[in-house]
Amino acid sequence: MFGPISVATGIIAAIALLAIMTVMLVLSTPTITVTADTVRVGRASIDRRFVGTVEAFRKGEATAERGPRLNGLAYMCFRGWIDPVVKIEITDPADRTPYWLASSRRPEELVSALTARPS
Repeated sequence: MFGPISVATGIIAAIALLAIMTVMLVLSTPTITVTADTVRVGRASIDRRFVGTVEAFRKGEATAERGPRLNGLAYMCFRGWIDPVVKIEITDPADRTPYWLASSRRPEELVSALTARPS
């Protein structure tokens, strides 16, 4: 659309828009944080005392967890381009959410962090 004005202006506008979109995507990426007291996945947070079993899934199993085996009440925080998912059971009797399902590039590290005794 900037072609009639000048090719240089069009290239500069495209680079500027690409930079803005990249920054917005990076800032909106959900994070997973595990502390001694809490677990935070995206916007959700829970006390670690309410974390039950934790399992990692890859490839076909991960696809099944995101699809046919998915519980409609589960909290989901996954990205389609990240294959592995981690299923975190929620044992809080006041919470109807049976588990959280989160994508992670390093699912084994997350499972290890959640199953380790908090110090």
